Amino acid sequence: MIAAQAIALALAIAIAATLFGRRALKVYGLVRSGKPAARFDNVPARVRAEAGDVVGQRKLLQRLGPGLMHAAIFWGFLVLLPTILIAMIGAVDAHATLPGLGAQGWYALLVDIFALLVLAGVVSAFVIRKIQRPARFKGSHLGEADLILALIAGIVVTLFLWHASRIALGLNEYPASWAPMSSALSSVVRPVAPVLERLAVWAHVLIILSFLVYLPYSKHLHILVAAINVYFGRTRAKGRLEPINFDVPEQDVRFGTAQAADMTWKQMLDTVSCTECGRCQDVCPAYATGKALSPKLLIMAMRDNLLGGSLAPIVPNAVTDDIVWDCVTCGACVRECPVNIEHIDHIIDLRRNLVMVESRFPEEAGAMLRDVDRTSNPWGKPQADRMQWAEGLGVRVLQAGEVAPDVLFWVGCAPAFDERARKAAVSTAKLMQEAGVDFAVLGPREACTGDPARRMGDEYTFQRLAGENVATLNGAGVRKIVTTCPHCFNAIGNEYPDFGGRYEVVHHTEFLAGLVRDGKLSPAPSDRTITYHDSCYLARHNDVRSQPRELVEAVGKAVEMPRNRERTFCCGAGGARMWMEEKRGRPINQERVREAAATGAETLAVACPFCTVMLDDGVRETGAKLQVFDLATLLHEAVERRKAEKEA
Repeated sequence: MIAAQAIALALAIAIAATLFGRRALKVYGLVRSGKPAARFDNVPARVRAEAGDVVGQRKLLQRLGPGLMHAAIFWGFLVLLPTILIAMIGAVDAHATLPGLGAQGWYALLVDIFALLVLAGVVSAFVIRKIQRPARFKGSHLGEADLILALIAGIVVTLFLWHASRIALGLNEYPASWAPMSSALSSVVRPVAPVLERLAVWAHVLIILSFLVYLPYSKHLHILVAAINVYFGRTRAKGRLEPINFDVPEQDVRFGTAQAADMTWKQMLDTVSCTECGRCQDVCPAYATGKALSPKLLIMAMRDNLLGGSLAPIVPNAVTDDIVWDCVTCGACVRECPVNIEHIDHIIDLRRNLVMVESRFPEEAGAMLRDVDRTSNPWGKPQADRMQWAEGLGVRVLQAGEVAPDVLFWVGCAPAFDERARKAAVSTAKLMQEAGVDFAVLGPREACTGDPARRMGDEYTFQRLAGENVATLNGAGVRKIVTTCPHCFNAIGNEYPDFGGRYEVVHHTEFLAGLVRDGKLSPAPSDRTITYHDSCYLARHNDVRSQPRELVEAVGKAVEMPRNRERTFCCGAGGARMWMEEKRGRPINQERVREAAATGAETLAVACPFCTVMLDDGVRETGAKLQVFDLATLLHEAVERRKAEKEA
């Protein structure tokens, strides 16, 4: 009998291993065929990510209810893993178990507790999916998810029945009192225990093997590869994009992604790691305002295109042009994703191919690219006009050969050429003068950082501008840079190091908050109620969240919007959308303005020139009773108010 059962088990394992291995090797080979990606560095950070995001379920627990449900199932399976081997031993010989662990009462207690937690997690998952029906599951393969949940429930139920029948027959190696739930169930199953013991253990083993075989063939391959994807996630700055290497022969340059075969191996791994949970879709400003883009459906479409072996261009065959151009690169999707999928990298690579290879992009965006290439700014204005914002301020312009100041004020294109964004630069300059800061600007020698071109997909123009700016900054001996623009802040601080530009880059809210803390600026607070809008490239991509709020507290009374800090809602300007018409769905800037107006605040404070323009437009379009001001302007008013009080 034991020999027959051993042969039967060996045969079942062999069949399952063959079916699983064949598919697993195919997927592995597919991922290995991807283009190179440097993801083997910074092992300590990768181990920390694995501990926090995989073992600790950090990202999932941001939504407590669904997070606890998933954590219960995941942690339960970690605890129950040895029971697979124990069950296989028991399937062959009912009187044998795993030496050591199989006879431990404490482990029997853990198994009882965590098996129940897994079962509770499965029930909770069914309630969420079938009764609550969150909108984030729209487009997901719910039928397959239900089958997975049913298999998990089957594994746990058969485990309980097997343990209960063993206790009823006196076959348990551990004290029955250590397994209270299995012991309680044993009295129920005692009449059929002799038969049930064999049925339950074999059902348990076969369901596990079936589960293992099904996974690599299903849309739920993520169960096997998600932890691997987390390990190989981004460890460098969140706002940084991978540069294209133009120094290799032209035939070897990777101009983004045209076909599935053009993806890097990490991007391929991204697609098969998607859990279809919809958390990215739930926070996407494009999706929330009725546009074609859903980050979840984008990744699913690219996965199906990859696994289907398609040789056709991804755009428009798997992903439409509208989906590619709807993205504002705000990073909300990347932050929410529990398996660290890098949606922005996928979209930027699709854009790179469309722009640099196919010359296919929204017409109005083409005008911006031509202006950046022709005049070194997206507004198409002469470089000679860059200092018009500072007329009468006495701001020093750093000339070639002069000694660098303590701080270089990188003004940016928007404050230099847009009337509404100009106020922030003026206020910042006046505040630095008030605090006695030794600073200067580059004036006509400052060019666009190239951020709009890069986010559009024109990597060549970005790298040309980056190289020119780095040469200027290095030649001037610049060490510390302050800027009012989060996009310049991100490009110079996170992306210019790839081109030899390494500086201490500080956002103006950080710098000004430091001056207030040091007593170099003395603002007088007012009763004005202020709601602060976090810029995506400041709060989410670069983790600058507390310093702007210090300034708000210093000048007025803070009122928070529901979506704030790292979970802010985009103004709609990122990803070069500032220069594209919003023809689909509802305007993103209006959505954000309505959220701000609902707080009852008088003032909508910003810390980004793009946000200033977009939200000011939103206020005008919606008729909201709000005034939009940069924090530097509010701080300057407060400092002047304090001076007036002293003079009075």
